[in-house]
Amino acid sequence: MRLSRIAVAASLAFAASAFAQDKDMSFFVTSAGSGKGADLGGVKGADQHCQALAKAAGAGNKTWHAYLSESPSTNARDRIGKGPWKNAKGEVVAKNVEDLHSNPNINKQTALTEKGEIVNGRGDKPNMHDMLTGSTPEGRALPADKGDTTCGNWTKSGEGSAIVGHHDRRGLDECAAAKSWNSSHPSKGCSQDSLKGTGGNGYFYCFATK
Repeated sequence: MRLSRIAVAASLAFAASAFAQDKDMSFFVTSAGSGKGADLGGVKGADQHCQALAKAAGAGNKTWHAYLSESPSTNARDRIGKGPWKNAKGEVVAKNVEDLHSNPNINKQTALTEKGEIVNGRGDKPNMHDMLTGSTPEGRALPADKGDTTCGNWTKSGEGSAIVGHHDRRGLDECAAAKSWNSSHPSKGCSQDSLKGTGGNGYFYCFATK
């Protein structure tokens, strides 16, 4: 019985790995955060997290970067390659950088994790639609005089704030910010509990740069 279970587990792991590679996945929402709120170890730590999750899903042969800006001059849009980008089901979410920031195919049904799973959105319990970005709608860093918009450039897990987007493109009202996948509102803090308090879980977007 034990050997049978091990064989089944190995088979499922292989299938998950093959699924991601066969579909040429190049975009996903992290299925887990750092566990330390918005402290991701900076953008380099976030990139490593993307790479590790992608590798576990069988897509570690690509170079992965987190869609995160750093104040005042590191733009998320400049870190993610040229596209096009596909989710774990092979659906194109954006053809290129301009498409990504003008008419992306990003919503609850397409912003899947590296495992091909849907992430809880508004109306689900718990809501996890807040994605860390630290970015403007155009994917750029906010100037330093706007205050802390990146939780200390992704090194804080206490006081501070970070701009988040809604992966499900839904919010309390129908305003443009509520529908923004990358720039909806600031978090009320940088701790895991604070992120959860505004409808998040410390998740972020990962893109294959090449």
